[in-house]
Amino acid sequence: MSKTTLRGLLKDWEEREILKRVRKEVDPLFELGAVINACEGKRPFLFEKVKGYHSPMVAGLGGTRELIADSIGVSEKELFPKLIDCIVNPIPTTQKGSGPVHDNVVLGPFDLDDFFPIPTFHAEDSGGYYVSGILVVKDISGRKRYTSIRRMQFLEENKTSILITSPELNEQFAYYEKRGEPMEVAVMFGVVPAIILSSQISTHLYHADKLDMAGALLGESLDVVQCMTVDLEVLADAEIVMEGKMLPHVREPEGPFGELAGYYGEQSQQPIVEFSAITFRNDAIAQTIFPSSYEEKVPMGLVREVYIFNSVRQVVPNIKAVHVTMGGVARYHAVIQIEKRSEGDAKQAALAAFAGDKDLKHVVVVNEDVDIFDPEDVEWAIATRVQADVDVFIVPGAKGSPLEASHNLRGVTAKVGIDATYPLHAAHMFRRTSIPFKKIDLNEYL
Repeated sequence: MSKTTLRGLLKDWEEREILKRVRKEVDPLFELGAVINACEGKRPFLFEKVKGYHSPMVAGLGGTRELIADSIGVSEKELFPKLIDCIVNPIPTTQKGSGPVHDNVVLGPFDLDDFFPIPTFHAEDSGGYYVSGILVVKDISGRKRYTSIRRMQFLEENKTSILITSPELNEQFAYYEKRGEPMEVAVMFGVVPAIILSSQISTHLYHADKLDMAGALLGESLDVVQCMTVDLEVLADAEIVMEGKMLPHVREPEGPFGELAGYYGEQSQQPIVEFSAITFRNDAIAQTIFPSSYEEKVPMGLVREVYIFNSVRQVVPNIKAVHVTMGGVARYHAVIQIEKRSEGDAKQAALAAFAGDKDLKHVVVVNEDVDIFDPEDVEWAIATRVQADVDVFIVPGAKGSPLEASHNLRGVTAKVGIDATYPLHAAHMFRRTSIPFKKIDLNEYL
């Protein structure tokens, strides 16, 4: 079975003992999330029994670089260039007349809570949330399709709130709202990590269809089908699709909710979606992501590494690699590795990184001999190569992320750049010691 579908991927991972089945019944109120979070979202789980529901639920599919790479059939080292290639060379989707996602079609009115689990994750969350849904919309012209992950709080019957923090989505909804018209949406669940990864790529920056980019990640065209009640296409092999419309001039309180950075977000007024249909495969598998887990952070960080790499490469062509760290919530901290050829390269690289990603707060630039994926090695470079009075600079009062608590105190963020490269004229003083047999196999000696 193809790994381009959730079922194909789960079958492959179960055969290779990567997937873990949870046979004990779990409560969607806190318990299911607690099991996912016990492994920080780094382990794929299939919950066979969710209290109050008939369908199983999967989580933890994309919580490590290794898992994401494996799911698309490449090595971990090949993941970054594969991501760049999918942006440059997308594979268009293929329109089909029907697909498995239409095995079952339920038209409104209905109660969403009668179908698939709606977990509650944190003590102060304002209710049950759909977290992993891939929102599908078209631009105002009706020609360009794009996707993004949106959390939705279950309200009642066939209604949810929806968080629309994306500037493009906000502008589009404002266009319809000004005309007094609803905006059509579809939300897909039960998809492979490539769909989630591609959903993080900026439509504004690259102007490419994200499902086409997902096809390039997976190496083949993805089949799509027409929705039943809205003019949108969705993946033919998605497990579940919810179709509906965002209502104009209607808002409901949304939140608090446990956000990406590990804090509760404030309550705000958000739009409402009224769903007109729910379609699903036979024996459908529901899907969720634990908020602030690695499964949420890793895809986000990977895509941001591409943005930063491309931004820095324009002014420092000798850039080698970028790592957006998980400790920095996959948004706020980056480590950049360069082949330093002239003094000023490191500071220029940091400035370019800040220009390429407004959410960044702290950037460290290191030489080629530093492993940017090893926090201790990066700290070692800072400890042994940085003199703060010349190697650290601060940019006050810049744009930041509204998801970051300290940013919201003033509405602006200070940026810190750290040049942890050594001076070229003193390179001989910074020769690292080496152990010629560092890579030995200890089994030969023990």
